[in-house]
Amino acid sequence: MAGPPKRFYKNAGVVSSNGRYEITLDSRKLKTPRGLPFYVESEPLAIAIATEWDAQKETALSSTVIDNPNSLQKHDMVNYLVNYINTDTVLFHSSEELELKKLQDQEWTPIVEWCNKRYEINLASTDSLVVPTFEPGMAMNLSRYFSSYNTAALHGFVFAVDTIKSIILTMACVDRYIPIEKAVQLARLEEEFQQGHWGKVEWAHDIQRLDSQARLSAAVLYIYFNTSNAFVKEKISL
Repeated sequence: MAGPPKRFYKNAGVVSSNGRYEITLDSRKLKTPRGLPFYVESEPLAIAIATEWDAQKETALSSTVIDNPNSLQKHDMVNYLVNYINTDTVLFHSSEELELKKLQDQEWTPIVEWCNKRYEINLASTDSLVVPTFEPGMAMNLSRYFSSYNTAALHGFVFAVDTIKSIILTMACVDRYIPIEKAVQLARLEEEFQQGHWGKVEWAHDIQRLDSQARLSAAVLYIYFNTSNAFVKEKISL
């Protein structure tokens, strides 16, 4: 069996220039897939990327922000996140399997109630396939919340939501109301329920779960790092 690919550099580092932080692999500066100079504006994030460069998750997010392949502006991402809540996973309960519906009520309802109280909105679950509509005031509250983040952090939100299909669970993670593992477990609730009845391919489903945890962890860290440079108080010795 082939071994892991050999590392092509000995030391990863961070250099600062004009308020930006670049990653170096030996003497070479890291570049994005499009060949642009790779940089971030958060020193803690730069340190995290350099320290765990092989993990690639934070690096991929940062490259997306710089390259911006879909030409997304801040208002585009705010609108995407606000509108996503209409189809949030945890709002749609089963209408056929009573055991599953009971589990969803037990596990999802407390998260929705927390979200309503925390953000002064009025979300409600449904067992219908019809996408619910919400009061304009709720959209305004959510828009105000997401608009308080910078563009880089919003990319982290989008990455997280696309991973677990839930803005509510993402917000709960960012607010540290629930841990990453719990968010992924709740996002996969129906899938795990079905696997409990019909069985699963152990390695395949475990890989999917762990990959979701890794992606969500990277997204939440990316949000933190781009929100406060004080998130990490001490530099990591590289």
